Amino acid sequence: MAQTNRIAKGGRINRGAPLTFQFNGKNYQGYEGDTLASALLANDVHFVARSWKYHRPRGIITAGVEEPNALVQLESGEYEVPNARSTEIELYAGLKAKSVNAEPSIENDRLAVNQKISRFIPAGFYYKTFMWPQKMWPKYEEFIRDAAGLGVAPTELDADRYDKAFAHCDVLVVGGGPAGLAAAWVAGRAGARVILADNQPELGGSLLTSTEAIDSKPALEWVAKLEAELATMPEVRILRRSTVFGYQDHNLLTICERKTDHLPPRQRSGIRERVWKVRARKVILATGAHERPLVFANNDLPGVMTASAVTTYVRRYGVRPGKKVVLFTNNDAAYQTAVDLSEAGARVVVVDPRPSGRGTLPELARRLGIEVRNQTVVVRCGGKLRVDKVELARYQNGKLAGSAGTLDCDLVAMSGGYNPVVHLFAQSGGKARWDDEKVCFVPGKSVQAEASVGACNGTFALDATLAEAVGVANATLEQLGFTRGAAPVWKTAHVDESAILPLWLVGERDQVGRGDKQFVDFQNDVSAADIYLAAREGYHSVEHVKRYTAMGFGTDQGKLGNINGMGILAEALNQSIPKTGTTTFRPNFTPVTFGAIAGRELGDFLDPIRKTCIHEWHREQGALFEDVGQWKRPWYYPKPGEYLHAAVARECLAVRNSVGMLDASTLGKIDIQGPDAAILLNWLYTNPWSKLEVGKCRYGLMLDENGMVFDDGVTTRLADQHYLMTTTSGGAARVMNWMERWLQTEWPHLKVHLTSVTDHWATFAVAGPNSRRVLQKVCADIDFAAEAFPFMTFRAGTVAGVAARVMRISFSGELAYEVNVPANFGRKVWEALMAAGAEFDITPYGTETMHVLRAEKGYIIVGQDTDGSVSPIDLGMEGMVSKTKDFLGKRSLFRSDTRRNDRKQLVGLKPVDPTVVLPEGGQIVAAPTSGGITPMLGHVTSSYYSPILARSIAMAVMKGGQSRLGERAYVALRDGQCVPVEVCSPVFYDVEGKRQHV
Repeated sequence: MAQTNRIAKGGRINRGAPLTFQFNGKNYQGYEGDTLASALLANDVHFVARSWKYHRPRGIITAGVEEPNALVQLESGEYEVPNARSTEIELYAGLKAKSVNAEPSIENDRLAVNQKISRFIPAGFYYKTFMWPQKMWPKYEEFIRDAAGLGVAPTELDADRYDKAFAHCDVLVVGGGPAGLAAAWVAGRAGARVILADNQPELGGSLLTSTEAIDSKPALEWVAKLEAELATMPEVRILRRSTVFGYQDHNLLTICERKTDHLPPRQRSGIRERVWKVRARKVILATGAHERPLVFANNDLPGVMTASAVTTYVRRYGVRPGKKVVLFTNNDAAYQTAVDLSEAGARVVVVDPRPSGRGTLPELARRLGIEVRNQTVVVRCGGKLRVDKVELARYQNGKLAGSAGTLDCDLVAMSGGYNPVVHLFAQSGGKARWDDEKVCFVPGKSVQAEASVGACNGTFALDATLAEAVGVANATLEQLGFTRGAAPVWKTAHVDESAILPLWLVGERDQVGRGDKQFVDFQNDVSAADIYLAAREGYHSVEHVKRYTAMGFGTDQGKLGNINGMGILAEALNQSIPKTGTTTFRPNFTPVTFGAIAGRELGDFLDPIRKTCIHEWHREQGALFEDVGQWKRPWYYPKPGEYLHAAVARECLAVRNSVGMLDASTLGKIDIQGPDAAILLNWLYTNPWSKLEVGKCRYGLMLDENGMVFDDGVTTRLADQHYLMTTTSGGAARVMNWMERWLQTEWPHLKVHLTSVTDHWATFAVAGPNSRRVLQKVCADIDFAAEAFPFMTFRAGTVAGVAARVMRISFSGELAYEVNVPANFGRKVWEALMAAGAEFDITPYGTETMHVLRAEKGYIIVGQDTDGSVSPIDLGMEGMVSKTKDFLGKRSLFRSDTRRNDRKQLVGLKPVDPTVVLPEGGQIVAAPTSGGITPMLGHVTSSYYSPILARSIAMAVMKGGQSRLGERAYVALRDGQCVPVEVCSPVFYDVEGKRQHV
């Protein structure tokens, strides 16, 4: 198809490199250097989208990140990207894109019928319409979910790679336009570490479409000169195609760098996108400004664009979007667009509500013979799938003063002034202020080490922008301690401008909502009438109006329409714009792909994979593994022909009848040292620690502030001021953070040092009646006699020639020891213990067997038998709660709710049929269910088949459970059946605990 709107010459495209692409199933041609938007306009394709709510025809309206309409589904399969802005997609060979939110096609969209009922579905209609009748909500929800959204989430795994990087710099400059270039050059010349980030593939910003000169030469020559000099500065890094999307505390900024997005998907090598986290000593924001549209009837028709976008397409891409153009503006800057269009061969009529002014650009337009109609406004656009005419009205004293005729046209360029891009400034904590003279919000007082320059600071003239950038850069250098050089003076032509005329809504207030819609937010179909409706219904806060109308939601986050919306709301409430205020500017500045956020942390790399020093031995023995926190732990060790239950039964009986060994190296281990170590433990644990003797161990419960069980474990006193705490495998980091939090915030006076030593020590649990005999064979310097080495004590010695700490601790209820040796010697000691136990048929056992053994003894696992709402009292462990000392969570234990007798409490369950293993999570009910709603008494937390008892057992939390022992209850299954169970003590085996004390 011929590029009917392509200008014969000009632009920054490579006309020697034609590219074929596809849009909505049709083939078109563009050039290297085009965006998808510019290539579509070159082919006279204006109708590219349907709006979200009313499914109205929409066209390309801007040329940048603020584009609300021209969203596309890019590519397909493993390279599919939803809701990509065509104004930012760099054209490449074979590109395929289609419109979103239109089925079966953009021309025959079935939901276009919404246009005919639009008056019945204004803002907030869904809050009122879908509430009655209540029983219809499932059907409503089905329809709403089907209709909602824009693009479609990809269904295949992303084939691209993503990465993250971290950097520090003296000065981070955001924006590569004239202000950013000047600031970066000044800072880089002084030797500062500078990062310059710009979201365009080329530096230059507004100068890429400018006719201005610097030092009597084209501005782009100045850009090329500074860019070349920056490239020679060793401390300067330039990030192109890089959007700074977030400004956090302490000058931490996040940047998304698009490395290969501009290449055909299957020709990309390396990473697609990289997220930078940059910590800067000083930040200079040079983010520019976005042009405001004007609000009049049918201003959303395809062919209605912002004036600056039209200039961009003409001068940068060599595209003339229309031949008969109406330029509607309330400021002088847009007259440059009229000049550019006229030079490109278009017929242009300028419509300006102001009296004739004497500004530089209006005077130039008149000298070129461009018709200018002052004190006139566009009140309405006509057309179906593209604008074809405009209706005009005279404008005097801020009011319409009668018709001024119509004009035929195929393009409307509009300009309501400029909004400084204050988003990052606001994210930094700063508050924007209203400038009456410039009719926009500009940055107020800086909160962080930041300064705004250029258009984002409300400084729009080129000469003033360059001077401001140099001044701010030199002031920044001085603050950082660098020697500032002589300030450069770049000469530019001065441009006289007449004052802008604030114009938030074209039309009479009492007529709003009575005719064609006047759109404020193009993506979300928010009209001026919606804002007036919100005001009438009592929504006077701009944040409430935003949520009621959806203004500023979506991919553009209100960049284009929110200021107009605030102006209209201010008029509706008869108050000033400063009093009305702004909506909140939040990260991300533009959408960021999930892939970029995730980086390489996908699949197996989502979380670190931690392995014990015996991992390879386990693998060699055929162990199957399960994930516990970040650890790979042996689940069980199947022999040929064995499945889970048979293997676990064999391992359990080996421990009960002879000896088994468990790799417990994953237990969290925190080394606690200092004169106040015992004081810290007293605060953390429910039971007392001051009198624990050196060489002894003690089990402790740790609570959160609400009195609920947070973690548990055994702590050993190694020396007078030295303790070793163990935690659950998955809770080690959480407990370490918890302890550090309290030490740093509430008890900084305590003389205690904490060190995580989980990875330093390999820990092996040797358990069973023959465990003592195994240890005696490899450890000659420890007396293992029961009297010399009693339960819950520790001894230091050597095991298999390796210095070791041996604790007599049991999580199985059997005679057991935990052997701790430096991890580098772990495999040697493990193999020595296995060899020593060979005559006793020593059996390695995994986590599943460990669970069965501890459940037989009624030992809890925090996080499985507790869920953050279980107290020590609920567990039947009130005896571990000290009555003589204070500790974290103690006060909460005395709340009326915590002391209730009907709280869920730990119990055991014995199925009446001993062969039935209850499902974990199964709900406990008082009687068999027969349909309908049945009150739940609790749920099963742990459930196993016990080989030593030859029956199934379970642990559960149950309302008033400790008073229900001996009662019968039922556990509901998914298939509707109920299993009868006997409520009993959670201790099923060796109730007296004799076996671990032998």
